Amino acid sequence: MANKKDLNFETKVIHAGQKSDPTTGAVMTPIVLASTFEQSSPGVHKGYDYSRSINPTREAFENCIASLENGVKGYGFSSGVAAISACIELLSPGDHVIAMDDLYGGSVRLFNEIKTISQGIEVSYVDMTNVDNIKANLKENTKMIFVETPTNPLLKVADLSKIARLAKANKILTVCDNTFASPFNQQPLDHGFDIVIHSATKYLGGHSDLIAGAMVIGKKDKKLINRMSNIHNSLGPITSAFDSYLLLRSLKTLVVRMERHNKSAMEIAKFLEKRKDIKNVIYPGLKTHPQHKLAARQMNGFGGIVSFEIKGKLSKAKSFLKKTKIFTLAESLGGVESLIEHPGLMTHASLSKERREKLGISDTLIRLSIGLENIEDLKEDITQALK
Repeated sequence: MANKKDLNFETKVIHAGQKSDPTTGAVMTPIVLASTFEQSSPGVHKGYDYSRSINPTREAFENCIASLENGVKGYGFSSGVAAISACIELLSPGDHVIAMDDLYGGSVRLFNEIKTISQGIEVSYVDMTNVDNIKANLKENTKMIFVETPTNPLLKVADLSKIARLAKANKILTVCDNTFASPFNQQPLDHGFDIVIHSATKYLGGHSDLIAGAMVIGKKDKKLINRMSNIHNSLGPITSAFDSYLLLRSLKTLVVRMERHNKSAMEIAKFLEKRKDIKNVIYPGLKTHPQHKLAARQMNGFGGIVSFEIKGKLSKAKSFLKKTKIFTLAESLGGVESLIEHPGLMTHASLSKERREKLGISDTLIRLSIGLENIEDLKEDITQALK
């Protein structure tokens, strides 16, 4: 059932890649903690030999996420950054990557402080809301276009179909970090992308109780699949059996969670727009968002993240962040609980002040991850914290 496309998304999140345990009839996928598996004779086994290479619980998760992204091959990773790192391993020294300018700070750190040194790759950061910016940075050695949409934390939206067409015309591999949207809100592979990745810690996990990553390859490219399978097995950054089980559990409620995240985030964004002590509310669902029309066309929902600038200086932003009672001051996003954070001091602190200012990550920018609490309680919490 991993790639069965005649089932609707709501059904696939519950059933894709999974079946009742043949031994006991257990409806839920068992947690197989074994590191190794008995072989009937040398090299002859039941499909499983060593859990770094393949594990029944992780395999079920990988098949499920592949189905949800309409891909052909899924991989479970130990974190989202591990999935990104594995993507870069597809490149050779001297290769050039064009990446979105407004990336998660950890992705930039991985590119700039690790991969450019250990792998000798070159990275150019461009504003991909205009595809012409990508064209202007193409080189003979450009081998990958790395997109994040919506971006973190400025929620920029890139045109996936246009980027995919440009890349295919130039024989360039395309990768999309789909973490902020989730496969419920957006499916990059359907727009022609080669690879989609997730920090599964976020919406896929949804409960702030695991660290994991995911990757899905979108077409039956045997060479690409064989290379990635070898990277995954050789480096070993795998999702544990227990975390794979937790992800399967969480995916079963992805639809109902994302519907609530989408609805509440839209209401909070409109609420913030009306306040005189708030400026520059950023949310793809608002008509004031520069790429609103594209987001409405490309996405099934606008997600649960809202960014905004508070009027005043850094001290005002800090005071507000300390006063919330329901919103928890913490990094990460996508959980059932609402979180609040300061990108400049927290998730994007690894970026230089000059780079943050160039991107528009100001000292008064605040990012909200809207959870599943009562919407009126969330509004009241924001109101009291602003006083």
